Amino acid sequence: MCGLCGIVGTAPHWTDGVPAPSPPDTPTRRRERQERVRGLNRVLRPFGLTASDWQGSAYIIATYTGRSEIVDNAAHLWQAAARLCGRACDPLDAGLLERLEKEAMRT
Repeated sequence: MCGLCGIVGTAPHWTDGVPAPSPPDTPTRRRERQERVRGLNRVLRPFGLTASDWQGSAYIIATYTGRSEIVDNAAHLWQAAARLCGRACDPLDAGLLERLEKEAMRT
């Protein structure tokens, strides 16, 4: 499937924040999306994965070796993460949450 299919006909997902009357390419919406990507990267790092924004409407999830998938939203992200790293990726894992909490306390 080509990358265009990832953006055609997708509706905003609740994980993309509160819908605003402004278009998705406004500075405020871009900043919110960048902050979301930073948060995703903090959670994905222990799994050997990274997230990046794709056209303001999807995310690219990638391994450190270059394998990648385009996902519409955070709901699809965890399934793609598991496929890419070959194991379950639970963002609510107690060990992961403890590590993230310790990181937050250091900053």
